Amino acid sequence: MAEKKVSTSRKNQIKSLMLQISQTILEEEAQEAKREKIRHMEENCPSVSIPGTMPDLQELCRKIHKQIDLLDEERYDMENKVNKSDKEIDDLRMKVQDLKGKFKKPALKRVRMSADDMLAALLGSKHKVSMDLRANLKQVKKEVKEEEKQTGDWRKNIEDKAGMGGRKKMFEGEV
Repeated sequence: MAEKKVSTSRKNQIKSLMLQISQTILEEEAQEAKREKIRHMEENCPSVSIPGTMPDLQELCRKIHKQIDLLDEERYDMENKVNKSDKEIDDLRMKVQDLKGKFKKPALKRVRMSADDMLAALLGSKHKVSMDLRANLKQVKKEVKEEEKQTGDWRKNIEDKAGMGGRKKMFEGEV
């Protein structure tokens, strides 16, 4: 069936109604969170009556320190559980990617940088030596072949190599 088109004024009205409803839901959630926090604080943190004598104060301090130690142990255990579960999640994600097989390779952009700029970007302030790539290349001298050294009449050379005797000389010369 063909869908009926909604006018822009109707769209705006629906949008404003949705925003109002979502705002009231958010406010209710915030109030519920406040109530939950107050309830939790009343359960776990009863009001402290401060005694007047020194031994009673010391006993109160010891009691509070024991509670702090217990809470720190719980917090440490929880952190370890969370870290362990995060690691398991990452491992499972890697396995899922491996099972899928193909990875999407991002399109790489060509960056024009000199070697000095790259080293400066990678090493930061540690980079002091400029890198001249051409200076590090080996110098190769061209070897001059014996045939080029011979300066003479090229026609004479050709006549010597002509015929079977010339071919024999060519093969002997190569070996």
